[in-house]
Amino acid sequence: MPIVQSPQNQYDVVVVGGGHAGIEACLAASRMKCSTLLVTLSAAGIGRMSCNPAIGGTAKGHLVKEIDSLGGEMGKIADESGIHFRMLNTSKGPAVWSPRSQNDRELYSRAASNRLLSQAGLDLLEDDLLHIHTEGEFVVGVSTRGGHSVFCAALVICTGTFLNGLMHTGQKSREGGRFGERSSRGISERLVDLGFVAGRLKTGTPPRIDLDSIDLSRVEVQPSDDPPNPFSHTTRQIKNQLVPMYLTYTNTETHAILRKGFDRSPLFTGRIKGVGPRYCPSIEDKVNRFADRDRHHIFLEPEGYNTNVVYVNGFSTSLPEEIQFEALRSIAGLERVEMIRPGYAVEYDFFPPHQLNHTLETKLVHGLFFAGQINGTSGYEEAAGQGLMAGINAALAVQDRPPLILRRDQAYIAVMIDDLINKSTDEPYRMFTSRAEHRLLLRQDNSDRRLMSIGYSLGLISEESHAYLDRKERLIEKGISFLLSSSVAPTAINPTLAMKEERLIVENEKLSQLLKRSNISIGDLVPVLPPVDQETGNAFSNIEISRQIEIDLKYEGYIARELQQISRAIRFEEMEIPETFDFADIKSLSTEGRERLKKIRPRSIGQAMRISGVTSSDISVLTIHLRKQ
Repeated sequence: MPIVQSPQNQYDVVVVGGGHAGIEACLAASRMKCSTLLVTLSAAGIGRMSCNPAIGGTAKGHLVKEIDSLGGEMGKIADESGIHFRMLNTSKGPAVWSPRSQNDRELYSRAASNRLLSQAGLDLLEDDLLHIHTEGEFVVGVSTRGGHSVFCAALVICTGTFLNGLMHTGQKSREGGRFGERSSRGISERLVDLGFVAGRLKTGTPPRIDLDSIDLSRVEVQPSDDPPNPFSHTTRQIKNQLVPMYLTYTNTETHAILRKGFDRSPLFTGRIKGVGPRYCPSIEDKVNRFADRDRHHIFLEPEGYNTNVVYVNGFSTSLPEEIQFEALRSIAGLERVEMIRPGYAVEYDFFPPHQLNHTLETKLVHGLFFAGQINGTSGYEEAAGQGLMAGINAALAVQDRPPLILRRDQAYIAVMIDDLINKSTDEPYRMFTSRAEHRLLLRQDNSDRRLMSIGYSLGLISEESHAYLDRKERLIEKGISFLLSSSVAPTAINPTLAMKEERLIVENEKLSQLLKRSNISIGDLVPVLPPVDQETGNAFSNIEISRQIEIDLKYEGYIARELQQISRAIRFEEMEIPETFDFADIKSLSTEGRERLKKIRPRSIGQAMRISGVTSSDISVLTIHLRKQ
């Protein structure tokens, strides 16, 4: 990817923004053989982790694994730059296990840039989008502030928090979408001129402190998993140096200090108009809303190998700088802490996502796609998932091929996009496992089995990776078949059952039935297996494959029930609603239902059923009218 001074006159796809959404969008489009231009304010800011240098977490880790299985880059970059890895929620069922990494901020950005620089068919222009050109309902090109005009068949906007970004610390405000970087002006106004509805959201970041000024003897050490679990299917082993994280807590003195600044808080005085993330509140919001709590978790997370900068997770704030500093010094281990940079809040424009199709193409302008925080989401992972899907669908549209629209039972990415469109959002949207009704099927460990064949069909997954998946599926099937057909004698298994406090058996029992017991794992059965052929032996000796075998058999009944529910749901998805269907003509719809249907314009009965405010009676009426037509 050359950094061009003068771009070509025409590209298939133009992507605006070099953040996590933009990276996935431009790589997907160019790898699908579309000439692609990335327009970003600064090449040095590509892949910059504006807030916490961490990837994954509860449900977010599922998104990263899915991005990787479709052929995206986030998982590979996270593995390459990770300094600390944890698999979260392992005390619970496998549906909610979630990988998370802490990453070296500079290494992550550099790895992302290197991927773009080496990508054929991708150019980069350091510039600012000024104008979007349309002809009728179609996007035809863009103009930049630097004076360049470029024709394109598809435009993907991934501007993050930069649209009219305004940063707040105490009573001080300054323009900018991120510390040390200017905001982007004019794009929002042009989109509003085209008929789009805009809104305002807020996010924030905590202060950064000096590692050498922390008294590590007074905080709890949190070691990394060792060995770590990689995000990417291409990473066979992570050999990075692992760094510990640290845990401490606020206290009543901290809370009293923070309250002293409430009268100068832009959050409480009304200077901030945008709505912030409910599930990741600022420290002042937590102290205000949970006044009965004596303490809150504070995670101290180093930002890399060659830096003393520490991210104070759990202390996001826009209070005055001197209040932040005083409050930090009241926390155990931080009594002599040095603050490198204060926290701040940033307000930015977004465009409520009911204005999108499930391809992430806008309903108003063909060829125009939105991805990331412009759609009201929060988080690198949510942005990257949207960027990947927008880039794929932009390329498919240019090539006049059918779009890629995943179902809710196929991916968390699909749950996110469907939620955004059907429910829209008036606060930053964050992914949780609880949002997925089929989360037992949408585990982080089986993302490749769900999605890799789709990525392969798009040309985003290599022949080698797809061949490995085929072999893996064959071994899983072989292992399951063996356990279903093989039995074990009481004398062989009862000692293990006794040790696990499980009921003993008095006659031979199928291995598959024993595996369904809550305290029995496949590792308990391997020592007592009857003779197996080499391929079946390979299935049980491979941790990744044996885990899949165990989950498939242990949760067989639950999985079968979910598959039945999905089969019924698909029938409703196949009941299509014509694009020109006039909901206003159906007088027997409820008033709220009619307004919501007119706003969202669902393309199927299944989608209509998931729209807030549309009742079961509305669905019955709508179905009858469709059948008449």
